Amino acid sequence: MPMLLWRRSNVAMLSRPLIPRQLLAQVHRLLSDHVRSAIDKAVGSAPVVLFMKGTPETPQCGFSRATIQILGLQGVDPAKFAAYNVLEDGELRQGIKEYSDWPTIPQLYVNKEFVGGCDIVVSMHQNGDLAKLFDENKVLVKDDAEAGQTTAEPGPKGQ
Repeated sequence: MPMLLWRRSNVAMLSRPLIPRQLLAQVHRLLSDHVRSAIDKAVGSAPVVLFMKGTPETPQCGFSRATIQILGLQGVDPAKFAAYNVLEDGELRQGIKEYSDWPTIPQLYVNKEFVGGCDIVVSMHQNGDLAKLFDENKVLVKDDAEAGQTTAEPGPKGQ
């Protein structure tokens, strides 16, 4: 009988990780300098940046599609917008989640500040906070009457 208990405890000990989970999570979250630099550059590439699945013209998930539609409804200036398809680059797809400490895609940034994912964008759109944020950051297409000229169809265009 004691031998059986010893075996069970040995098996239990062997199945435990040698490194505590909290430490493993921290190590896993460390971005390489190369990936961090690339994401910093992407986040700063335009006043409004969206990391999404697919492209603005062909979103590959419903959440990315909804976010793009909201940006269009809000009137984000295409000249002040950049989109990055995380499906084209595995390092970017994982790295952006670690960079923002946000687990899902899409991710919206305005003037290098993380705004949130689709759920937050939808909520901000509904309560008016997104319009205020875009207006304060001057990233909207001006009304034709204000600008005194015709503008391209409002809405984001991808890279």
